Amino acid sequence: MFINPLPESLGQIDIRGQVYHYVDLPKIVGGECLQKLPYSIRLLLENVARCAPEAFDGVLARACFNGGDCEVPFYPNRLMFHDTTCLPALVDFAGMRDAVQALGGTPQDVNPVIPAVLTIDHSVIVEKYASPEAAEQNLDIDFRRNAERYRFIKWAEKSLDNFKVIPPGTGIIHQMNMEVVAQVVCEAELADGRKLLHPDDMVATDSHTPMINAIGVLAWGVGGLEGQAALVGEPVPIPYPEVIGIRLTNSLAGGVVASDLALRVAEILRARKVVGKFVEFFGPGLSGLGWGVRGTVSNMAPEYGATVVFFPFDDETHRYLHLSGRSEEHIEKVDRCLQVQALWRRDDAPEPEFDEIIELDLASIKRSMAGPFQPHQRQDLSTVGPSFNKQVTAFARREGRGPLELQWPRSSDSLDNGAVVIAAITSCTNTSNPQSMIQAGLLARNARRHGLLPKPWVKTSLSPGSQVVADYLRASGLMADFSAVGFDLTGFGCMTCIGNSGRLESHVEKLADKGFKGVAVLSGNRNFAGRVNPKVPAGYLASPALVVAYALAGTVDINIEADPIAQDALGKDIYLHDLMPSDEQVGSTVNTYLRKEDFRARARTVWDGTPHWAALDAAASTQFEWDSHSTYLRRPQYLEAVARQPGASGSLRGARVLMHLGDNVTTDHISPAGAIPAASLAGQWLLERGEDPADLNQYSTRRSNHEVMLRGAYTNQAVNNKVAGTGNAGPGGWAWNASRSQVLPVYEASRSYLEQNIPLVIIGGINYGAGSSRDWAAKAQSLLGVRAVIAQSFERIHRSNLIGMGVYPIEFMADFDSASLVLQGDEILDFDGLGVLHPGVNELVLTISRAGQTLRSLPLVLRIDSDQEIRYLDHGGVLPFVIRKMLARSDGRQLAQTAATPATH
Repeated sequence: MFINPLPESLGQIDIRGQVYHYVDLPKIVGGECLQKLPYSIRLLLENVARCAPEAFDGVLARACFNGGDCEVPFYPNRLMFHDTTCLPALVDFAGMRDAVQALGGTPQDVNPVIPAVLTIDHSVIVEKYASPEAAEQNLDIDFRRNAERYRFIKWAEKSLDNFKVIPPGTGIIHQMNMEVVAQVVCEAELADGRKLLHPDDMVATDSHTPMINAIGVLAWGVGGLEGQAALVGEPVPIPYPEVIGIRLTNSLAGGVVASDLALRVAEILRARKVVGKFVEFFGPGLSGLGWGVRGTVSNMAPEYGATVVFFPFDDETHRYLHLSGRSEEHIEKVDRCLQVQALWRRDDAPEPEFDEIIELDLASIKRSMAGPFQPHQRQDLSTVGPSFNKQVTAFARREGRGPLELQWPRSSDSLDNGAVVIAAITSCTNTSNPQSMIQAGLLARNARRHGLLPKPWVKTSLSPGSQVVADYLRASGLMADFSAVGFDLTGFGCMTCIGNSGRLESHVEKLADKGFKGVAVLSGNRNFAGRVNPKVPAGYLASPALVVAYALAGTVDINIEADPIAQDALGKDIYLHDLMPSDEQVGSTVNTYLRKEDFRARARTVWDGTPHWAALDAAASTQFEWDSHSTYLRRPQYLEAVARQPGASGSLRGARVLMHLGDNVTTDHISPAGAIPAASLAGQWLLERGEDPADLNQYSTRRSNHEVMLRGAYTNQAVNNKVAGTGNAGPGGWAWNASRSQVLPVYEASRSYLEQNIPLVIIGGINYGAGSSRDWAAKAQSLLGVRAVIAQSFERIHRSNLIGMGVYPIEFMADFDSASLVLQGDEILDFDGLGVLHPGVNELVLTISRAGQTLRSLPLVLRIDSDQEIRYLDHGGVLPFVIRKMLARSDGRQLAQTAATPATH
């Protein structure tokens, strides 16, 4: 914990006879200035005053007095991981201990210095569904496949300081954070032993971390590498953010739920370009939004591009702390601390001032969905079918494929493009919201009364983000109604939302191999092409209730608000309005069955896990004993040869272009998360080592094995290399080898450049690295030999991860279209201007030549946000930097011991 406040900044309060200190914001900022500041900025100022007071005057000048732009050194007091980001981080910790030991240091020094919590939620897959035993069966499969990984996690829990685990089958990271882990106000100890209360500031290695902004906690998602640096005491520096205020008026209309508001916000903010900015809600409509709605809207922050989507602590948040079972004593600390620090929003307080204000009338929000490929492609329900037909069916026709039909053994229905093949109530985005879940359960109850069932080609699933959800669904009888219409509980985890959707219905699998284009409808937050399932190109984000409705309809090619979605046993048409419950019915059920006792009971057992978890064991040790035959856990290749001192940096010459890609290249395209195909390079590597073809598992579960992850890089079928001559090799990433004699899969092509020490460059378009905070998307590029990525723009977290691996994220000038570059693959790239970097915009020049002849020169820019980023680039990445820092600590301790030992002669 990094607490170093100036004594004159502290105030004190008495709570139940105990004196607590706090950073007195009204005193050190000034009341007049403070009331004008957005609440998110107030929290940022408190963090700087408490942890990095030497930077406070500069940040305060920027906040209150129009001072110049500045860096904000943010020190989180805790960090959260999920398993696909934490496993690589834990392997890195084990690898760093080995490296420190090899270089003569003390491996025990490699430890988290702030608390870290891992929630294991990303591995379980929807293998079984539409069965009362599905959840238990999926957990059995999960532990059979991932027992080695889970034992390694247990080793880490026993061997590292400040590290705790929420086991598999418990819930999703962000919902666990909101229900159990987050404190809103934390207690710490000053150097002299006095007690300090301070806001709960945190980061997590997942892009949807801002969900916790819903209850007044300042937090955002970081890359795995940046998270590891924070764990060992480094700040998470950001440029002072612009804050966009969304002023809410009125209230949501009947039947309109949280996802409808979130999708409208996505549509608005993507058009406003808020990447790197804070967004904060205010206005007279804010108090009417419940905590569940706020959670859904904040959860989707990365879909808007924003760093933070903040709801200040207020009366609604206070009520949530009571509902979720926090103790009365703790809530009193929260209340008193936030009151004296002017961090509790009141309806009668002056509205803050923002860099920009967006007016949003809640009464104007309509029921909607988003798709078919992006979360900001919001559609009124009447336009969902046309949006699919325009964007997906047109693509099929260009390929010369007409409608496909199949007669089912269980029905006489025919199947055509646009059929819903996955209907998933999934993700913490919406399953954290009782109003949305109860609405869906009541719709399922009404469908059951009419005798309706999903169409036979629809794979249905229900995977909540918390066991509390299952508690209130069972207590209200709605779990039985979900089950009756095919939505049996499949597990507690991200599942379909992150692509762990499993195989499709068997007939659909065969059709998909022939070019059939089905649709996924899910209550998640992302719908990139092929993300939910590699055989399902299109996806629509929807409320849980609409997920059930579309499962009954079986197709998106209808106007679900006007057309009948099914017929009952008597042949009567059933419409959506026949099934949708009223707001009064939803509210009454929520009030009856959402109970504090359930939250408290689950909080008491959140760390225990299932019998599967209890059966696993691992011994503690300073260094991990690697198994050379393991196909899951490998000592990281990028930590095998770290030198005591960094090498020369700042030069990039004689590079070649490995790939030239287009706009919106996501981390899914770079480093896939879905199932590992047996025929792939990664699959073949695993099969050669004796793996069962049925248990190749997901790429996301193999992220602690660089051999698999490198072979999987850029294998997404949507990857299209524009370098001349590579596009005819087939779908996925292909590239020229170093001699330009062969076009090979990217992994194999890159080996030929590495053998000759030729640095590589990748060129991209707009929003390079969008999507999940996947550190392996940066690690893969680094290990392929990529030294720089040049793009028109980068998504925030991926840019940070590239720097964390020592890769330069370079941008074209604003008026340059990267698609205008025509490359053959034999060009030589030389970069000038990397020698001496500084925070801010660094101007570079790229010279492109062939056979000694200059073809063109391009001005480029490299944006550096902090001195910390320069240090990471100089050291070749975060991990070498941390290793050298630990060595310096060991050297200093050894020097002190030597000085204290009397000389002997």
